[in-house]
Amino acid sequence: MVLAGKVFLVRESYDMDTLAEKLKSFRLETDTSVEEQEFKLVTEVTDLSAGKSALEGTFSFDAVFVVRHRGKAMPVPRTYEAPFSFNVYKDRLFLTVYDKKTRANSAANEMSKAVFMSLGQVVEARIEPETLRRFHEANFQDTKVVFYSDVDLPNISKLSLYGEELGNTGLYADYLTHGKLWYIVFTSKPYGYVVGLTRNCIVTAFSKMELPEFKTFVSSQVFPLVA
Repeated sequence: MVLAGKVFLVRESYDMDTLAEKLKSFRLETDTSVEEQEFKLVTEVTDLSAGKSALEGTFSFDAVFVVRHRGKAMPVPRTYEAPFSFNVYKDRLFLTVYDKKTRANSAANEMSKAVFMSLGQVVEARIEPETLRRFHEANFQDTKVVFYSDVDLPNISKLSLYGEELGNTGLYADYLTHGKLWYIVFTSKPYGYVVGLTRNCIVTAFSKMELPEFKTFVSSQVFPLVA
C-alpha cells in the first residue's frame, strides 16, 4: 500500500506535554441526516503518546457516504483514521499527518483550532524552489520524474520529464528557464526508497515500507529541506 503524508509548520512553540493536554480533550460531535437517516459524527484525537521531542497520536473522524444498491440509496457511515506526529527539529515544531492531502489538511486545521483556538497557527511547510533544485541535482541519477510549476509559456501550466537521465538532458535545463521545480520522484540514497516530494511537503512513498520507517524518513530527509 502506498503511504502518503503532508508536513506542516506550527507557528508557536509548545512542549509536548502541553500539546498532549490540549489534544486529549479534543472531541467534536455533529448530528447529520443523510437519506432521512440520522447519524452522529465524531471527530477526535486518540492514542496519544508524548516524549521529550515528539508527540504521536491518531486523528479520527466520521463521514457518511451513499452507495446504490438495487436502485436504492443507502447511507453508510465510516471512520477515517490518520496517524500524526508533532516533532521538534532545530527549534521548530513540525506536524506531519500521514494521510492524503485533503484529509491531512482537514486534520491540521482541526488540530490548529483545538490547540490554538484558531486557524492559521498550523501552516503548510514549504520547500524553496532552489532548495528542491539543489536536492535534485545532488542526486541526478536517482531522480525519475520532475514536474515544473510557475511556467511562463502561454496556455501551459505545468511541464514534466520522465526518465533515467533527466539531469543530462537539454530539456531539463531549458525547462528551468520557463518554470520552477515543483515535484520530484527520486530514489533516496540513504534508504533506497522511491519517494515523491512536492514543494508544499506532500510526501508519497512508492516503495514498500511500514509507517515507523516512513516517519523516520520524513523527519530525517524532508524536515531539513523546509524553508
